[in-house]
Amino acid sequence: MELTNKQNLNVTSALLFLTVLTQAIYTALSAYASDIPRQWLWGLEGLVFVFLAAFAGSALARTNSYTLGFSAIFASAILNFIQVGVGLTQFGPFREVSQAVEGVAPAAGAVFAFSFFIYNGAKILLGLAAVVFGSALSQAGETVLGRLTILIGLVALVANSIVVMFGRIEAVQSGGTGVLATLMLAICLFKLKSDD
Repeated sequence: MELTNKQNLNVTSALLFLTVLTQAIYTALSAYASDIPRQWLWGLEGLVFVFLAAFAGSALARTNSYTLGFSAIFASAILNFIQVGVGLTQFGPFREVSQAVEGVAPAAGAVFAFSFFIYNGAKILLGLAAVVFGSALSQAGETVLGRLTILIGLVALVANSIVVMFGRIEAVQSGGTGVLATLMLAICLFKLKSDD
């Protein structure tokens, strides 16, 4: 099955929308219904990231103009899949062991911090992709949406870079900026004409 460049743009856009939706649901469940298990949602997100890597990789191989943007989306999908995998397979066991065995808590904290280090790296790449595709859309005549996407992408890129450079800083809402940049990126990809 071969897709046209426009079909790759649309599928990649839809998968990015889906990642924004799953992260919004996860955040809402964490805040308002923490007793509801969320592992299924992480598993779904993992699947979405696998397909996002495939379709962004396909778009990267076919594109003439957007190599940096598609390579950033592809790499972010791989990083996000790893981050979800660490969360699904490591958080629970390390939490249980740290509650049962004194002195294991720092190791559990290190696994948690490693997961978010990967998460922030993926958000840096999505911020970069938002800048690339926001610029492309702006040059195609969608100036307001394009420039807004560039701005949000830059904010996500800088906020997540600060967290990666200096460690987890609770005051910096880096993840939220990355999710917003992902939403704007998805809109840009949907509106962008292909370079067939």
